[in-house]
Amino acid sequence: MPFAEPSTIILTAALTVVAALLVWLSLSMAAAESAVSRVTRASLNNLILEVQTDPEVSQFLRMKKIARIHKVQHLIADRYSTAGSCAFFRIACNVLDGVLVACIASLFDAPVWAGLLAGFVVALAVAVVSVLVRPRSAGAYKPVDIMLSSAGLVSVAAALTPFARIGGQPDLSDDEELEKIQIEQGKATIDRLVEANDFDPEISEMMRNVLTLSETLTREIMVPRTDMICIERTETLADMLRLCSRSGFSRVPVIGDDVDDLIGMAYLKDAVRATAFNPAAADREVASIVRHPMLVPESKPVDDLFHEMQRTRQHVAVVVDEYGGIAGLVTIEDAIEQIVGELEDEHDRTQHADPERIGDGRWSMPARTPIADLEEIFEIDIDEDDVDTVYGLLTKLLGRVPIVGASAVTRGLRLTAVDSAGRRKKVSTIVVEPAHVEGVKDDSETSRHAGDDRAPKADGTDNDKAGKE
Repeated sequence: MPFAEPSTIILTAALTVVAALLVWLSLSMAAAESAVSRVTRASLNNLILEVQTDPEVSQFLRMKKIARIHKVQHLIADRYSTAGSCAFFRIACNVLDGVLVACIASLFDAPVWAGLLAGFVVALAVAVVSVLVRPRSAGAYKPVDIMLSSAGLVSVAAALTPFARIGGQPDLSDDEELEKIQIEQGKATIDRLVEANDFDPEISEMMRNVLTLSETLTREIMVPRTDMICIERTETLADMLRLCSRSGFSRVPVIGDDVDDLIGMAYLKDAVRATAFNPAAADREVASIVRHPMLVPESKPVDDLFHEMQRTRQHVAVVVDEYGGIAGLVTIEDAIEQIVGELEDEHDRTQHADPERIGDGRWSMPARTPIADLEEIFEIDIDEDDVDTVYGLLTKLLGRVPIVGASAVTRGLRLTAVDSAGRRKKVSTIVVEPAHVEGVKDDSETSRHAGDDRAPKADGTDNDKAGKE
C-alpha cells in the first residue's frame, strides 16, 4: 500500500503500545519470580508492626499498606505456585511480543518471512533489555519492596493460572523451605568465591560449617552417657578434686541412685573456692556445691543450642532423650568445634603412631593399637573376639571407660592408662608390662560408666569435654 489507512495506523499504534506493556510486564514478572522465593513471613510481620506504630501515616494509608502486606503474605503462603505463575506470564509475554510484531508487519502486507524475521529481532531485543535491566537482581536485593509494588499484578497472575499449583511442593512451616533454599545459595556462593581464590580454603570451610549448624542436631555432637564421668552426691569435695585432677574436667554431673537421677552439676571452681581457705570443707559432700543443670533435648539444632548457651551463660548442658532419660553431655566448645574444628590446648598431648619400648618388658602403646600387635610383641594369645584395640581390651577388663591411672590384668599382662589427649580426655596411651612388675599399684576404683547399675564413685567414667577453665 502506498499510504496506510488511518485504521491501520491506529491498530499498529495500539499493538505497539501493547507490545511495550508486555515487555514491562515480562520484566516485572521476572523480578517478582526472584523476590517471592526470598520474602519471609518474619519480615512481613515486622513490616506490619512498623506501619501500625508509625505516627506519621494516616489511618487510610495505614490500612491500605497493611492490606497490601496481607496480599503478599497470601502469595508467599504457596511460594512455589506463585513463582510458577510469574514464570508462565513472563514466558507468555515474551512470546506474545514476537507475535504482535509479526502481526504489525502483516498489516503492511509484508511477506511472511519478513514478519517472522521482525518478530525474531524484537524477541532478541527484549532479551538484551532483560539482561541490561537485570530484574532478577532487583528481586534478590529488595524482595519485600518488589513484592509490595507488584502484589496486584502477581495476584492476578496467580488467579489466572490455577494450574501452577499442580505438582508444586508444599511450603514448610516457619520458612523452613526458604531457609533450605538460602543455605544452598550460600554454599554455592562460597564455592564460587573459593574457585575465584577470593577466600582461604580454611575460612570457606568454616563458613560452610556455619551454614550447616541448623542441620546438625545436639545428639550428633554430644558425648554419650556411656562416656560421661559422674560423681555421687555423697562423695566429698576432696574426692571431686581428685577426680577433676585425674580426668582433666572442671564440670562433673552429680547423680543420686543412677545416672538418670541427676542432682545437678558440680564445678571445680566452686570446690576450690570452698576448700582453698578452709581445709575442713574438703569433707563436705559434693551435693553442697551443686548448681542447677541446663537440660536440652537431643533433637535441638546446634545453632539454637549455641545461642541458648550464650544467652544463659552456660558452658555445659545435660542432654535428655524423648523419654526424659539422660542421653549425654554437651558443652559450648562442642558447638564451636562444629565451626572451627577440633580444639586443643597446651595440656593436650598427641599420641605416638606406633608402640614404643620404654623399659625391660614395658611398652607404651597408643590406645588404638590393634590387639594383634600386642599379641605379636608379647607372644601371647589374648583371644578376645569382641574388642579390636588395646583401649577396648582395657575397657572390657575394667567394665567401664578408663581414665588416667586405671589398670587391669589379663594373660599375665598389666594394662595401665597413663595419658589422655584431646578435650574429651580420651585415654591416648596405655602402658603394657608383665603383671609381676614391682611398684605398680592396682586400680581399686569402684566408679563405673554411666550405663552400669551401680552408682558411679568419684573416679567415674570418661566424661565429655566438660569444659576446661
